[in-house]
Amino acid sequence: MRTIDWLTDGGVRIIDQTRLPGELVYLEVRSVDELVEHIKSLAVRGAMALGVAGALGMALAAVQAGPDALDTELAEAARALTGARPTAVNLGWGVRELLAARAAGADRAGLVERALAVRDADITTNTALSRRGAELLAGTRTVLTHCNAGALAGVAVGSALGVVAELHRSEPLELVYTCETRPLLQGSRLTAWELGRLGIEYRVLVDSAAAGLIVAGRVGAVVVGADRIAANGDVANKVGTLSHALAAHRAGIPFVVAAPESTIDVSCASGADIPIESRAEAEVLSLAGRPVAAPGSRACNPAFDVTPSDLITAIVTEARTIRGRAGPQ
Repeated sequence: MRTIDWLTDGGVRIIDQTRLPGELVYLEVRSVDELVEHIKSLAVRGAMALGVAGALGMALAAVQAGPDALDTELAEAARALTGARPTAVNLGWGVRELLAARAAGADRAGLVERALAVRDADITTNTALSRRGAELLAGTRTVLTHCNAGALAGVAVGSALGVVAELHRSEPLELVYTCETRPLLQGSRLTAWELGRLGIEYRVLVDSAAAGLIVAGRVGAVVVGADRIAANGDVANKVGTLSHALAAHRAGIPFVVAAPESTIDVSCASGADIPIESRAEAEVLSLAGRPVAAPGSRACNPAFDVTPSDLITAIVTEARTIRGRAGPQ
């Protein structure tokens, strides 16, 4: 299963994650504008998958550009893609990889080749960081995770859920808790679906139940992904992550972030510099198209929060383990 891939006739193929877990539907994307809409709607989502989407979107622009319009079309595609999800740094990184290839002289075929290299590197990168994270947490038997940082968040291998899968391969895990992740339920819809396919015992939690279980000693470690990591080690991830970090700190258990090096943004000095995407109020005020709030209600809907570096035990990438100050060392 590949979450996102390149079609040999010059298109992008994605899993429509808005249709899961009810049905597994693949979409063929034929224009940059269409891809941007799918990114905004979360049909394709997850930090690593968005990096690949940025690269493949630029390749799509390249193959569709007119004879004398390649650079113009690439510039327009770069602006549209980068602006689709402002918090996820990998999206802009994937775009910049293709712009750099063009600046180095790549033609249309060369740009497609570079985009495919970004796609393939995502698999090897996430495999490496998953193994590194599993080594760090060897012996852990119960894990809590938030949102979805599994294969659906990359091309074919996850980050946080990749760590969970590697732990399970070495010795079957007793239990994984996946938070439902309101308001769009990426945990209960996507992570639970992936855990079932992996054959791992799991329980879905309402988000507000996690802290109590952690402090009560029923969780051995918290493992999450990241959408952007600041230079000082602060981490932006799906809203609700900070609550788990605070609880893990109180309980004295590891809080580990698993993410590729491309998620580290040295241009952001700290989490205060990370732009936080604000999404539509309707996502909070309704569920599956049905109102769940009193008529006339307004909502605040930040898509991410920032976990300070002093609450993080370690950040695990494909290349290194960056030790933090929190939890067991």
